[in-house]
Amino acid sequence: MIVQAAGLLLLGLVASCRGGFNPVTVNISLDEDPEVRWAPITKAFDVEYLKKAAAEVIDTTVPKWVHHAVTPIVKALEKYVPQPYAGEIRGIAKQVGGSISDILILNFAYEISAFCTSIVAQDTNGTVYHGRNLDYPHAVLRNMTMDVIFLKNGKVAYRGTSFAGYVGLWTGQSPNKFTISGDQRGSEHWWNWWKNVVSALFFRRTPVSWLVRETLQEAEDFQEAVMRLSKIPIITGVYYIVGGVRAGEGAVITRDRKGPADIWPLIPINGGWYRVETNFDHWLPPPARDHRRDAANKALNATGQDHINMETLYQVLSLYPVCNGRTVYTTIMSAAAPEKYNTLVRPQGCPPN
Repeated sequence: MIVQAAGLLLLGLVASCRGGFNPVTVNISLDEDPEVRWAPITKAFDVEYLKKAAAEVIDTTVPKWVHHAVTPIVKALEKYVPQPYAGEIRGIAKQVGGSISDILILNFAYEISAFCTSIVAQDTNGTVYHGRNLDYPHAVLRNMTMDVIFLKNGKVAYRGTSFAGYVGLWTGQSPNKFTISGDQRGSEHWWNWWKNVVSALFFRRTPVSWLVRETLQEAEDFQEAVMRLSKIPIITGVYYIVGGVRAGEGAVITRDRKGPADIWPLIPINGGWYRVETNFDHWLPPPARDHRRDAANKALNATGQDHINMETLYQVLSLYPVCNGRTVYTTIMSAAAPEKYNTLVRPQGCPPN
């Protein structure tokens, strides 16, 4: 009966929200100087469109006082923004013909309002799968989404999904090592968040998406990734969801600014073969208006551990409201099978049935 119910449920998911397209792929060589390494985006995207889209994101997201607050930061960029990010932001501004101030602000605009759903799950053979929906209130980002392959010495060092002009990562994979996604924690008011951004630059705390990228580049395995994502001070609270290559290697890390508030691992032997994280602490009920967690849990239970795989995980992430009108893209990945990393942009999100 469970298998039959799962089949009916997933058939409904395929019918209700199946649309999507793969984003453009951009290769970024880490052997290049930071100021030139992002030049490939100018070949993958129309520069004038990028400038207009960036202006739309900034105008609808960033309070005017932030423009004035970042002026001293831009004048002494390397003093406040560590390398390679200072060089990359300076280079992107030069390549797209924008101001350094706008590119810096754009990067931090992407750090807020990321209401997401992430799932890490293990099948009965011990294979770990990791999927995520990234939700933003800016429809224009669907046309700025890109898969980024970071190369070192001509080989893939890590990869992720991002937006043109953005140097951080909310979604990424270190091949044959681990996968990471980040979800905003809670619903802190944007005006307080921007105070955090500006103050963090002066105190040099790490933005949450930069720590994802640094961990993908530097950590050697799942355990080291969890340690880094748990302990390094960051700009604000976040959830880091991590999947590995061995049975049991999966966890949701609930972060405060200074360290972990909770680490919620996979425990398949006790029935904990999956973990669902949205934007609220897993030990507390979500807001009454937010049904994403319940919908994902029900779909996963209906699917069953015997039937979880890349396809069925995608189908779970296609269920409304797990996927909704603000969903920009869905990524499915498994570090043990890095070639299967797949992102689909949702052209219209997922409207309710």
